[in-house]
Amino acid sequence: MSSGRIALTRHAATMLSERGIEREWVERTVISPDHLENDPRHADTLWSFRAIPERGGRFLRVVHKLEGNEIKIITAFFDRAKRR
Repeated sequence: MSSGRIALTRHAATMLSERGIEREWVERTVISPDHLENDPRHADTLWSFRAIPERGGRFLRVVHKLEGNEIKIITAFFDRAKRR
């Protein structure tokens, strides 16, 4: 999912700040994920995963959806269950 402007919801901006997640990591994850899944509960929502070297290779999960030409970031967190 490489096209479109990336925008954070208010919730996402708060979560990034609280969780110490860099916006650049979120953008990198959405633009070039290691793995991509459809959200099983929301057909229009995707989960992008990417290992973040700056965090010891932990997997960042970014929940997002496409709205027009904008990629809307809903939330992001380090996924404890995701492994290589």
